[in-house]
Amino acid sequence: MTQVVERQADRLSSREYLARVVRSAGWDAGLTSCTDEEIVRMGASARTIEEYLKSDKPIYGLTQGFGPLVLFDADSELEQGGSLISHLGTGQGAPLAPEVSRLILWLRIQNMRKGYSAVSPVFWQKLADLWNKGFTPAIPRHGTVSASGDLQPLAHAALAFTGVGEAWTRDADGRWSTVPAVDALAALGAEPFDWPVREALAFVNGTGASLAVAVLNHRSALRLVRACAVLSARLATLLGANPEHYDVGHGVARGQVGQLTAAEWIRQGLPRGMVRDGSRPLQEPYSLRCAPQVLGAVLDQLDGAGDVLAREVDGCQDNPITYEGELLHGGNFHAMPVGFASDQIGLAMHMAAYLAERQLGLLVSPVTNGDLPPMLTPRAGRGAGLAGVQISATSFVSRIRQLVFPASLTTLPTNGWNQDHVPMALNGANSVFEALELGWLTVGSLAVGVAQLAAMTGHAAEGVWAELAGICPPLDADRPLGAEVRAARDLLSAHADQLLVDEADGKDFG
Repeated sequence: MTQVVERQADRLSSREYLARVVRSAGWDAGLTSCTDEEIVRMGASARTIEEYLKSDKPIYGLTQGFGPLVLFDADSELEQGGSLISHLGTGQGAPLAPEVSRLILWLRIQNMRKGYSAVSPVFWQKLADLWNKGFTPAIPRHGTVSASGDLQPLAHAALAFTGVGEAWTRDADGRWSTVPAVDALAALGAEPFDWPVREALAFVNGTGASLAVAVLNHRSALRLVRACAVLSARLATLLGANPEHYDVGHGVARGQVGQLTAAEWIRQGLPRGMVRDGSRPLQEPYSLRCAPQVLGAVLDQLDGAGDVLAREVDGCQDNPITYEGELLHGGNFHAMPVGFASDQIGLAMHMAAYLAERQLGLLVSPVTNGDLPPMLTPRAGRGAGLAGVQISATSFVSRIRQLVFPASLTTLPTNGWNQDHVPMALNGANSVFEALELGWLTVGSLAVGVAQLAAMTGHAAEGVWAELAGICPPLDADRPLGAEVRAARDLLSAHADQLLVDEADGKDFG
């Protein structure tokens, strides 16, 4: 079973760390029990709370109400816990995917063991045991402003443990479906339970939902960039483009780390000793010539966002917290770091998708594809070739631009006088998730075009390109290509993922 990861900042890049986080939250993963050191920290945090209660000092959520109702006294911790998660059960929309829900719970349960939130180790273990057994709440995707954390999604997750709402179940073939949460608990031999207010606050006051979606988006965007580099190399090879465009010297001269990486990825896909075809221009259009610069810039932005997300995974986003014997009221639950990271992931991945769409435009035009027929149809006039594929790809990129408009620019005050500044982090992460789906369809569209270009130019196909040729045979006559675009997308996604795994393991690509 995959074990809990602890980041070694001096040894793991954020890319590697976030990849391990995702693996650690998988279906076959397992949370380890709290260590003795963690139990000591959790106990010290609880004692700090008890001392404050004995001294009649006000504590948000325990002796006082929630949000703007902090001005009013509260009496019962158990009643407060139920009230907290119940009044926030207002989320709407289709549930987040089960892998997202698994990661959300993993992040919150991990957060609760850090010793800042006065969480009972016994209650913590109850949550961890159910997670290890596969209990996965079905969490509505809409309805939070991500300011006091992702209150509504996390409240729905907490409600599932009480038997309210729905949960995901997974059959022997790996297919997911939703059932009433109380039935999912019963199938695991568990009873619904109530949330004491301390644990309820620690669970819902956090950025777990927006963070989980953003982490998965980051991984998808990184794969997409890797796939774009693979396709750029194949396109350059098929056209006989000038390999000088991808020489290491450009990256050394400029000094941008992402550019150096992207150029290396492209060079790995070029044949050894490649020279420019005499029929090709000295300098290709920017979509091909500047692929290292564009994809490199995207990589640098993704790495910056990844660093922020990795720190958020490691941190505590609770309120209030205990620290060195003091109780501190503050705002660690405000998801602005995650919101900005999501916005940047969206803006960056758009440029990779846009590059892919422009490369598709390059290969369907006789002006830039080496005087091949328009739309790569062998039956110009009678056939339309890739015309439909290109038009759809153009639509995808236009929609991506709508979706990646920064959610941080759409904030509105709410919650009376209390939440007067909010980040809308989950709104942004959800939109970027949708944009990435379209980005991958754009990549699949380019891959279909690359397959046709290889067939028309008579290039041999080996490895992943042979698989692609099997998915996308030559266009002897027009046919619906939607399914081929999706199959090509899946092939390139899996190939890019394997390349990233191999590179992290230090394998030689020579």
